[in-house]
Amino acid sequence: MPATASAPRHVADIERGIDAARRSGPLTQIVVPPCPALLTRLQLAMAEAEPDLNEVARIANADVAMAATLIRNANGALYAGSAPVVSAGQAMNRLGLQPSAALMSTFLARHAIPVKSAQLAGFWEQSAQRAQALAWVATQMPGLSPELAHSYGLFCHVGLPVLMQSVRGYAGTMMEGRVRRDRSFVETENANHRTDHAVVGALTARVWRLAPVVMAAIRLHHSLESLGSADTEPEVHTLVAAGLLADYLLARRDGLTPEPEWERFGHAACEWLAISADDLGHWQESVCESGALEPA
Repeated sequence: MPATASAPRHVADIERGIDAARRSGPLTQIVVPPCPALLTRLQLAMAEAEPDLNEVARIANADVAMAATLIRNANGALYAGSAPVVSAGQAMNRLGLQPSAALMSTFLARHAIPVKSAQLAGFWEQSAQRAQALAWVATQMPGLSPELAHSYGLFCHVGLPVLMQSVRGYAGTMMEGRVRRDRSFVETENANHRTDHAVVGALTARVWRLAPVVMAAIRLHHSLESLGSADTEPEVHTLVAAGLLADYLLARRDGLTPEPEWERFGHAACEWLAISADDLGHWQESVCESGALEPA
Protein backbone atom coordinates (compact mmCIF):
# COMPACT_ATOMS: atom_id res chain seq x y z
CA MET A 1 0.00 0.00 0.00
CA PRO A 2 2.34 2.75 -1.13
CA ALA A 3 1.41 6.31 -0.24
CA THR A 4 0.40 7.50 -3.70
CA ALA A 5 -2.14 9.94 -5.02
CA SER A 6 -4.49 7.02 -5.67
CA ALA A 7 -4.37 5.78 -2.08
CA PRO A 8 -7.73 5.78 -0.23
CA ARG A 9 -8.34 8.92 1.79
CA HIS A 10 -11.76 8.57 3.46
CA VAL A 11 -11.52 7.04 6.92
CA ALA A 12 -13.70 4.05 6.04
CA ASP A 13 -11.76 3.41 2.81
CA ILE A 14 -8.45 3.56 4.67
CA GLU A 15 -9.75 1.06 7.21
CA ARG A 16 -10.83 -1.32 4.45
CA GLY A 17 -7.50 -0.94 2.67
CA ILE A 18 -5.54 -1.67 5.85
CA ASP A 19 -7.66 -4.74 6.59
CA ALA A 20 -7.24 -6.08 3.05
CA ALA A 21 -3.46 -5.60 3.07
CA ARG A 22 -3.29 -7.29 6.45
CA ARG A 23 -5.16 -10.36 5.17
CA SER A 24 -3.26 -10.99 1.95
CA GLY A 25 -0.94 -8.08 1.17
CA PRO A 26 2.35 -6.61 2.34
CA LEU A 27 1.13 -6.19 5.93
CA THR A 28 0.87 -9.95 6.53
CA GLN A 29 4.47 -10.00 7.78
CA ILE A 30 4.00 -7.10 10.19
CA VAL A 31 3.69 -8.07 13.85
CA VAL A 32 1.93 -5.41 15.90
CA PRO A 33 2.44 -5.84 19.66
CA PRO A 34 -0.89 -6.13 21.46
CA CYS A 35 -2.35 -3.00 22.96
CA PRO A 36 -1.80 -2.97 26.74
CA ALA A 37 -4.98 -3.81 28.61
CA LEU A 38 -4.48 -0.77 30.83
CA LEU A 39 -4.31 1.50 27.78
CA THR A 40 -7.56 0.06 26.45
CA ARG A 41 -9.18 0.72 29.83
CA LEU A 42 -7.78 4.25 29.88
CA GLN A 43 -9.05 4.97 26.36
CA LEU A 44 -12.53 3.76 27.30
CA ALA A 45 -12.55 5.80 30.49
CA MET A 46 -11.37 8.99 28.78
CA ALA A 47 -13.88 8.55 25.93
CA GLU A 48 -16.75 9.14 28.34
CA ALA A 49 -18.35 12.57 28.36
CA GLU A 50 -17.47 12.76 32.05
CA PRO A 51 -14.54 10.39 32.72
CA ASP A 52 -14.72 8.37 35.93
CA LEU A 53 -11.88 9.79 38.01
CA ASN A 54 -11.86 6.75 40.27
CA GLU A 55 -11.42 4.43 37.28
CA VAL A 56 -8.52 6.50 35.96
CA ALA A 57 -6.94 6.43 39.42
CA ARG A 58 -7.35 2.65 39.56
CA ILE A 59 -5.61 2.35 36.21
CA ALA A 60 -2.79 4.60 37.40
CA ASN A 61 -2.28 2.51 40.54
CA ALA A 62 -2.38 -0.79 38.61
CA ASP A 63 1.24 -0.30 37.51
CA VAL A 64 3.76 0.78 40.15
CA ALA A 65 6.18 2.26 37.61
CA MET A 66 3.40 4.23 35.92
CA ALA A 67 2.24 5.61 39.26
CA ALA A 68 5.84 6.59 40.00
CA THR A 69 6.00 8.43 36.68
CA LEU A 70 2.95 10.49 37.62
CA ILE A 71 4.41 11.29 41.04
CA ARG A 72 7.79 12.26 39.55
CA ASN A 73 6.14 14.65 37.10
CA ALA A 74 3.94 16.16 39.79
CA ASN A 75 7.06 16.84 41.86
CA GLY A 76 8.97 18.34 38.93
CA ALA A 77 10.54 21.76 38.58
CA LEU A 78 7.26 23.30 37.45
CA TYR A 79 5.89 22.69 40.95
CA ALA A 80 8.99 23.67 42.91
CA GLY A 81 8.01 25.11 46.27
CA SER A 82 4.85 23.02 46.57
CA ALA A 83 4.54 20.24 49.10
CA PRO A 84 5.67 16.94 47.53
CA VAL A 85 2.98 14.50 46.44
CA VAL A 86 3.35 10.90 47.52
CA SER A 87 0.57 9.06 45.67
CA ALA A 88 -0.77 8.73 42.15
CA GLY A 89 -4.05 10.27 43.26
CA GLN A 90 -2.31 13.36 44.61
CA ALA A 91 -0.26 13.57 41.44
CA MET A 92 -3.40 13.47 39.29
CA ASN A 93 -4.99 16.23 41.35
CA ARG A 94 -1.94 18.42 40.82
CA LEU A 95 -1.37 17.65 37.15
CA GLY A 96 -5.01 17.54 36.06
CA LEU A 97 -6.96 14.71 34.47
CA GLN A 98 -6.00 15.22 30.82
CA PRO A 99 -2.24 15.73 31.43
CA SER A 100 -2.26 12.69 33.71
CA ALA A 101 -3.97 10.56 31.07
CA ALA A 102 -1.46 11.79 28.47
CA LEU A 103 1.47 10.76 30.69
CA MET A 104 -0.11 7.37 31.30
CA SER A 105 -0.72 6.80 27.57
CA THR A 106 2.90 7.64 26.79
CA PHE A 107 4.18 5.33 29.53
CA LEU A 108 2.05 2.40 28.37
CA ALA A 109 2.87 2.86 24.68
CA ARG A 110 6.63 3.04 25.15
CA HIS A 111 6.65 -0.09 27.30
CA ALA A 112 4.45 -2.01 24.85
CA ILE A 113 6.67 -1.09 21.89
CA PRO A 114 10.21 -0.81 23.26
CA VAL A 115 12.79 0.80 21.01
CA LYS A 116 16.26 -0.72 21.13
CA SER A 117 17.71 0.28 17.76
CA ALA A 118 20.30 3.05 17.64
CA GLN A 119 18.54 4.26 14.49
CA LEU A 120 15.56 5.22 16.63
CA ALA A 121 17.35 6.55 19.69
CA GLY A 122 15.06 8.91 21.60
CA PHE A 123 12.00 7.84 19.61
CA TRP A 124 9.49 7.89 22.46
CA GLU A 125 10.94 11.07 23.96
CA GLN A 126 10.48 12.79 20.60
CA SER A 127 7.00 11.31 20.22
CA ALA A 128 6.03 12.58 23.67
CA GLN A 129 7.28 16.05 22.73
CA ARG A 130 5.27 16.00 19.50
CA ALA A 131 2.20 14.86 21.41
CA GLN A 132 2.66 17.63 23.98
CA ALA A 133 3.13 20.18 21.23
CA LEU A 134 -0.01 19.05 19.42
CA ALA A 135 -2.05 19.15 22.61
CA TRP A 136 -0.78 22.71 23.19
CA VAL A 137 -1.70 23.72 19.63
CA ALA A 138 -5.18 22.29 20.25
CA THR A 139 -5.63 24.59 23.25
CA GLN A 140 -4.99 27.57 20.95
CA MET A 141 -7.59 26.48 18.40
CA PRO A 142 -11.32 26.03 18.90
CA GLY A 143 -12.68 22.74 17.65
CA LEU A 144 -9.51 20.64 17.93
CA SER A 145 -9.63 18.08 20.74
CA PRO A 146 -6.43 18.10 22.85
CA GLU A 147 -6.96 14.38 23.53
CA LEU A 148 -7.16 13.47 19.84
CA ALA A 149 -4.25 15.80 19.08
CA HIS A 150 -2.09 14.18 21.77
CA SER A 151 -2.95 10.68 20.55
CA TYR A 152 -2.06 11.59 16.97
CA GLY A 153 1.21 13.19 18.03
CA LEU A 154 2.22 10.23 20.17
CA PHE A 155 1.52 7.59 17.53
CA CYS A 156 2.24 9.55 14.32
CA HIS A 157 5.51 7.69 13.63
CA VAL A 158 4.82 4.47 15.53
CA GLY A 159 5.18 2.55 12.26
CA LEU A 160 8.95 3.07 12.46
CA PRO A 161 9.66 0.87 15.52
CA VAL A 162 7.02 -1.66 14.43
CA LEU A 163 8.73 -2.01 11.06
CA MET A 164 12.12 -2.22 12.74
CA GLN A 165 10.91 -5.17 14.81
CA SER A 166 9.08 -6.93 11.99
CA VAL A 167 11.05 -6.49 8.77
CA ARG A 168 14.55 -7.72 8.07
CA GLY A 169 16.74 -5.05 6.56
CA TYR A 170 14.60 -2.12 7.70
CA ALA A 171 17.50 -0.52 9.56
CA GLY A 172 19.34 -0.31 6.24
CA THR A 173 16.26 1.15 4.60
CA MET A 174 16.17 3.89 7.23
CA MET A 175 19.79 4.77 6.52
CA GLU A 176 19.18 4.74 2.78
CA GLY A 177 16.00 6.79 3.03
CA ARG A 178 17.72 9.51 5.02
CA VAL A 179 20.52 10.06 2.51
CA ARG A 180 18.78 9.65 -0.85
CA ARG A 181 17.85 12.83 -2.68
CA ASP A 182 16.18 11.33 -5.75
CA ARG A 183 13.12 10.07 -3.88
CA SER A 184 11.40 10.53 -0.53
CA PHE A 185 11.86 8.43 2.59
CA VAL A 186 8.40 6.89 2.08
CA GLU A 187 9.21 6.04 -1.54
CA THR A 188 12.38 4.27 -0.41
CA GLU A 189 10.39 2.28 2.15
CA ASN A 190 7.92 1.18 -0.49
CA ALA A 191 10.63 0.32 -3.01
CA ASN A 192 12.33 -1.96 -0.46
CA HIS A 193 9.38 -3.41 1.47
CA ARG A 194 6.14 -2.67 -0.46
CA THR A 195 4.85 -0.69 2.51
CA ASP A 196 5.90 2.28 4.67
CA HIS A 197 5.74 3.60 8.20
CA ALA A 198 2.59 5.64 7.54
CA VAL A 199 0.68 2.50 6.52
CA VAL A 200 2.15 0.40 9.34
CA GLY A 201 1.43 3.19 11.81
CA ALA A 202 -2.20 3.21 10.67
CA LEU A 203 -2.29 -0.58 11.07
CA THR A 204 -0.99 -0.23 14.62
CA ALA A 205 -3.58 2.43 15.39
CA ARG A 206 -6.32 0.16 14.01
CA VAL A 207 -5.15 -2.85 16.01
CA TRP A 208 -4.94 -0.71 19.13
CA ARG A 209 -8.41 0.75 18.46
CA LEU A 210 -7.33 4.36 18.43
CA ALA A 211 -9.87 6.87 17.15
CA PRO A 212 -10.52 6.30 13.41
CA VAL A 213 -9.62 9.91 12.56
CA VAL A 214 -6.28 9.45 14.34
CA MET A 215 -5.68 6.24 12.37
CA ALA A 216 -6.44 8.04 9.10
CA ALA A 217 -4.25 11.02 9.97
CA ILE A 218 -1.34 8.68 10.68
CA ARG A 219 -1.92 7.03 7.30
CA LEU A 220 -1.92 10.39 5.48
CA HIS A 221 0.69 12.37 7.41
CA HIS A 222 3.09 12.28 4.45
CA SER A 223 0.36 12.71 1.80
CA LEU A 224 0.38 16.47 2.27
CA GLU A 225 -0.23 17.29 -1.38
CA SER A 226 -3.90 16.50 -0.75
CA LEU A 227 -4.24 18.72 2.32
CA GLY A 228 -7.68 20.32 2.24
CA SER A 229 -9.08 18.14 -0.53
CA ALA A 230 -12.71 17.11 -0.43
CA ASP A 231 -11.96 13.38 -0.46
CA THR A 232 -10.82 13.32 3.19
CA GLU A 233 -12.76 14.17 6.33
CA PRO A 234 -12.03 17.69 7.68
CA GLU A 235 -11.02 16.32 11.09
CA VAL A 236 -8.26 14.30 9.45
CA HIS A 237 -6.96 17.34 7.57
CA THR A 238 -6.94 19.30 10.83
CA LEU A 239 -4.86 16.71 12.65
CA VAL A 240 -2.37 16.39 9.78
CA ALA A 241 -2.03 20.18 9.44
CA ALA A 242 -1.69 20.65 13.20
CA GLY A 243 0.98 17.94 13.27
CA LEU A 244 3.01 19.76 10.62
CA LEU A 245 2.65 22.97 12.62
CA ALA A 246 3.68 21.29 15.88
CA ASP A 247 6.82 19.87 14.26
CA TYR A 248 7.66 23.34 12.98
CA LEU A 249 7.24 24.92 16.43
CA LEU A 250 9.42 22.27 18.03
CA ALA A 251 12.13 22.75 15.41
CA ARG A 252 12.13 26.51 15.97
CA ARG A 253 12.23 26.04 19.74
CA ASP A 254 15.27 23.80 19.40
CA GLY A 255 17.04 26.04 16.89
CA LEU A 256 16.72 23.49 14.08
CA THR A 257 15.82 23.95 10.44
CA PRO A 258 12.20 22.92 9.85
CA GLU A 259 11.62 19.81 7.78
CA PRO A 260 11.35 20.27 3.99
CA GLU A 261 7.66 19.34 4.23
CA TRP A 262 7.06 22.57 6.14
CA GLU A 263 8.66 24.58 3.35
CA ARG A 264 6.41 22.89 0.80
CA PHE A 265 3.15 22.60 2.72
CA GLY A 266 3.37 24.91 5.73
CA HIS A 267 1.37 27.65 3.99
CA ALA A 268 -1.40 25.20 3.08
CA ALA A 269 -1.46 23.90 6.66
CA CYS A 270 -1.80 27.40 8.09
CA GLU A 271 -4.51 28.22 5.56
CA TRP A 272 -6.47 25.14 6.53
CA LEU A 273 -6.10 25.94 10.24
CA ALA A 274 -6.95 29.63 9.61
CA ILE A 275 -3.67 30.71 11.21
CA SER A 276 -2.33 34.08 10.10
CA ALA A 277 1.33 35.02 9.85
CA ASP A 278 0.87 37.10 13.03
CA ASP A 279 -0.62 34.08 14.83
CA LEU A 280 2.28 31.91 13.74
CA GLY A 281 4.82 34.47 14.91
CA HIS A 282 3.07 34.82 18.26
CA TRP A 283 2.92 31.07 18.79
CA GLN A 284 6.55 30.67 17.84
CA GLU A 285 7.50 33.39 20.31
CA SER A 286 5.39 31.75 23.02
CA VAL A 287 7.03 28.39 22.47
CA CYS A 288 10.60 29.70 22.16
CA GLU A 289 10.57 32.33 24.91
CA SER A 290 7.89 31.54 27.44
CA GLY A 291 8.59 27.85 27.82
CA ALA A 292 5.12 26.78 26.68
CA LEU A 293 6.69 23.50 25.59
CA GLU A 294 9.46 22.46 27.92
CA PRO A 295 11.75 19.67 26.67
CA ALA A 296 10.84 16.29 28.15
